[in-house]
Formats: sequence, structure tokens, C-alpha cells
Amino acid sequence: MKKLIVLIALSSLALCVANAQTFKGSRWTARKAGDAYIVSIQDKSSIVEALTDFVTSRKIQAGQITGIGATNEATLRFFDPATKKYADKVFKEQMEISNLSGNISEVEGKPVLHLHITLGRRDYTALAGHLLDAKIRGAGECFVYPMDAKIIKVKNEEVGLNFYDFEP
Repeated sequence: MKKLIVLIALSSLALCVANAQTFKGSRWTARKAGDAYIVSIQDKSSIVEALTDFVTSRKIQAGQITGIGATNEATLRFFDPATKKYADKVFKEQMEISNLSGNISEVEGKPVLHLHITLGRRDYTALAGHLLDAKIRGAGECFVYPMDAKIIKVKNEEVGLNFYDFEP
């Protein structure tokens, strides 16, 4: 009976260890949690580079991303429909990432992240916009929720943005 209990305990432990597999990249560490991943982006790393490397390494073609953390340099974009161009602005100060959200899709055969961010400043005002990139300064904590799908975006010339293409 003792052998059976020990065998069951060891089997349970082995199953827990197998389910808690850790993955590492040059700018991130991740752990699988059910169908999702918990991703930690290293201090002083680019959010976009780290998350793009992560989704590429895990072969994630579609999904959702959320996150929080801190940054000391962020480039935000604002799309102007009249010109069909983005206006970029760089912010160099310590800020809290109170929300990072976006999606994963594919453009021209490559994974593309479409991310938006809300940043909290020292004076408790907030900045928000499309994230071109930001460098983590402190923690970068994200959840990635892969979808069992392939979502493709194509350029809509009339608007000037990439849209989902649901046509076969």
C-alpha cells in the first residue's frame, strides 16, 4: 500500500512539473498555464521585440495579449485618417504600464502584434495610444492567449490600415 501511495505521489509530482514547463527567449521567460502563457519580459527589453520573439518561438498565429508593468521610454502612434499616416511621439520618463492590450495576427506570412497601451505618469495623468514600442524599466508582465486559428490581415487602401481578411 505504501508503494502505491508513493507511486501516486511521484506521478502527481511529475505531472505538475510537466505542466509547469518554462520557456526562455533572449528577452523573455514564459510558463504555460492551461491554454495561456504567462510571459515575463526582461528589464530594459523592447516589449514588441520580446513579444514578437515569444509568439514566433511558440508558433502562435492568432491570439490576445494583455499586460502591465513599467517603462522609461515609449513611442506611441496616433493614426490620422485624413493623411492615412501615423504621427509618432516618444515619451522618455518613468511610467507605469496600467494596461497593455492587443492581438496577434498575420500580415504577409509573418506574425504581427497590434498593441495599444495606457501609461500612467508621475503626476497621475495618463497617456494612451497605439504602441510602436516601449522598453521595460522594472517589470513587464503579460498574458498571451493563443487561438486555434490563423487570422490574416490585409491592407485596406481606402482607409490605410490592415484589416482582418475573413475571405478564403
